[in-house]
Amino acid sequence: MDQRLTRRGFLRLGLGAAAGGAGILLAPHTRDRLARRAEAASVLAQGASLRYHLAGTDGWISLPSASSSTYHPDGLAPAGLSTYMFGFADVTGLDAAQIQAMKNKCQAPAPLMYFDEGQGALVRLTNLGLAQRPDLTDAHTIHWHGFRNVIPMFDGEPSSSVSVPIGRSLDYYYRPREPGTYMFHCHVEDTEHVHMGMTGIVFVRPAQNGGAPGIPPGRYVFNDGVPPGDPRSTAYDREFAVLLTEVWNEAHWDDAHIQLPEWSDYRPDFFLLNGRVYPDTILPHGTPPGRPDLAYQPYSSLIRANAGERVLLRFANLGFLKQTMVLDGIRLRVVGKDAVLLRGRDGSDLSYQTSTISIGPGESVDAIFVAPEVVSGEATYLLYNRNLVGLSNNGEPGLGGQLTEVRIAPAGTLPPQSAPNQ
Repeated sequence: MDQRLTRRGFLRLGLGAAAGGAGILLAPHTRDRLARRAEAASVLAQGASLRYHLAGTDGWISLPSASSSTYHPDGLAPAGLSTYMFGFADVTGLDAAQIQAMKNKCQAPAPLMYFDEGQGALVRLTNLGLAQRPDLTDAHTIHWHGFRNVIPMFDGEPSSSVSVPIGRSLDYYYRPREPGTYMFHCHVEDTEHVHMGMTGIVFVRPAQNGGAPGIPPGRYVFNDGVPPGDPRSTAYDREFAVLLTEVWNEAHWDDAHIQLPEWSDYRPDFFLLNGRVYPDTILPHGTPPGRPDLAYQPYSSLIRANAGERVLLRFANLGFLKQTMVLDGIRLRVVGKDAVLLRGRDGSDLSYQTSTISIGPGESVDAIFVAPEVVSGEATYLLYNRNLVGLSNNGEPGLGGQLTEVRIAPAGTLPPQSAPNQ
């Protein structure tokens, strides 16, 4: 109180009082937005639990090719690696020194994130900077694409919120209310940062998982309001997230070599599922035995289930091209699109059966299949991009790109799934 009241402070005080006095005149959506903002401030002040901690940085991954060219593999790449990336590293639970050691060790794609409906949580983003390009002082954000309850401060779209400069951190607060599959990416210079690899999948599990009147606890894609035996049900036994992205060799080489790509010439050379191309897509999670080059591409796309189980595939496309994925020999039931249950306003079921899913850039699809009967051994089905260009590695002969396998074992063979993509 002993500080001098400046003219700017006086104006702020007056405007604050005016806004407070006019509060009852605010539109409902404005009051709701202010309430959410106050809720976030309260949670932050009370020290909400940290759910994920991501570090924005650069790094290198491995993409196979039988031949070499100017742009692939990159001559600057460390031994065994080929392609320069921007991305996020998972530093959850690490101390300050360990976090700094993750510079130049981003992974492709970003760590998988998931939340329960209505349960607020914090995601921290730390910007470590770019080791290969210290001349670039790029800020980063986490933009939850399609999230409908965003507080402007935490939207990640830099013209209406804040971005995180090098050496700083920001805690994003989320209280998700609409279940379904989303995606997230850096929204700073997004054409470049998205294509360079700052992308990931995030999904929200519905409150119905805990049970509801007439509905037992379980695993559901949405709050569908019907028990598992109902044909409209979105119940499932296993879930797999599948992120579709692309790599244009020239753009990645240009960023490593202090050049600027001409984005109107865009022509991707690799088509990725969860950061890998076939046959690497079917290798185990983490760093597979004998494949240290995949250390920064930790997610397998292999889908395994027992006969009779209901399997949820969460597709998201953060490439720049529309893709069409086919599951040969098994029918898919599409139950959700862009985190919205396919159901009419009158409650009619708008889900549909198909073996082919077309998914554009920035879109997500939730599809369920019932694993067919298998008596012995494992039955293998192919999930692949229908476009032949998307089935090659760097345009070379032979299968590659966005192709993986669905393997079905006899009932009771596999233990229950305890984590997504397990």
